[in-house]
Amino acid sequence: MREIIFDTETTGLDPRVERIIEIGAVELDGRFPTGRTFHHYIRPGDRRIDPEATRIHGITDADVAGKPLFADIIDQFLDFVGDAQLVAHNAGFDRDFINHELARLNRAAIPDDRFTDTLALARRKHPLGPNRLDDLCRRYGIDNSRRIHHGALLDAELLADVYIEMSGGRQAALGLSVAADGARTMIEGQLETEENAPMPRRASPLSPRLTEAERAAHAGLVAGLGDKAIWLKLDPGSAA
Repeated sequence: MREIIFDTETTGLDPRVERIIEIGAVELDGRFPTGRTFHHYIRPGDRRIDPEATRIHGITDADVAGKPLFADIIDQFLDFVGDAQLVAHNAGFDRDFINHELARLNRAAIPDDRFTDTLALARRKHPLGPNRLDDLCRRYGIDNSRRIHHGALLDAELLADVYIEMSGGRQAALGLSVAADGARTMIEGQLETEENAPMPRRASPLSPRLTEAERAAHAGLVAGLGDKAIWLKLDPGSAA
């Protein structure tokens, strides 16, 4: 399953009047990073960046001067996303900003059911919290030392690692696909083949490791346990 982990940085908090100034995204396929990313700084038209927002993400008006408008990059972003599920931390915030930007361009909104909120997932998994991105990085042992300020691409990369760990870790999502000639494939922790064939049997069975003396001693032990011994259910011949 293809998923896009993404994050936005904005001029402020109200999507009705504020604008997106950075967007970053990471592609996962089968809960594994493919290496494909999307990242753009965006000029917010004539909207100025709130100083409180700059304090959080470190982006100033000068940083986005001369950058493309949202209208210039939206098709690239939608092409990158395709029909994948969109995953974000506190996804409602990013969803509302994306959809308000789309509305300004008379473009269709992305439906709510296309978004997965990792904050809601974290609150269900860790109800006592805390569940901020930094907290989850610490919980799962993910290095977030580069995160001096919020940054859309960096945060998307960190969130991708968190999301994988919250989903059971890289081993649970193992998708080790080998050649398409019936070779065995590891999917979701289970060994399978394309034909779902059973494992081959040995040409001849291994020699037993028990000696005849050990077999006789075991039979004598079971015989002394009485006719209700559980060993009789497992090996009725033991009482002989």
